[in-house]
Amino acid sequence: MKIWVDADAAPVAIKEILYKLADKRKVETIFVANRVLKLPRSQHLHFRLVAAGADVADGEIVRLLKKGDLVITADIPLASLVVEKGGTALNPRGELYTKENIAERLSSRDFMQELRDGGVETGGAPPFSAKDKQRFANAIDRILARLR
Repeated sequence: MKIWVDADAAPVAIKEILYKLADKRKVETIFVANRVLKLPRSQHLHFRLVAAGADVADGEIVRLLKKGDLVITADIPLASLVVEKGGTALNPRGELYTKENIAERLSSRDFMQELRDGGVETGGAPPFSAKDKQRFANAIDRILARLR
């Protein structure tokens, strides 16, 4: 099992959790981004640079993903592809995307995008909080215990 990180938009606090977790659990963790990220030295941490462009990192993650891998992403369309391919998708706020909830999440996301495209101000996600960080840490611990 590997952990893939959609790293362009991942909060720093989540990256820091993943740095520590990779070494503690000895799990290969690959950060995928379209700009260079400086990672701590570790045999368990890897970086994959992709070309700039919409969904290029997503495509690379899906291409390399194996059944049973874990993907950290807030990107709902990417999460949908991960679930479809047999992976596990977790967002940085600790929400697990599953076969049971991904269609609803994708539908809500698409609806909100239509509103924004139509000029409606929908606001954004609330600021990332300490509670979100804790929820993520708890969720990834549960997932890794189950997957390993």
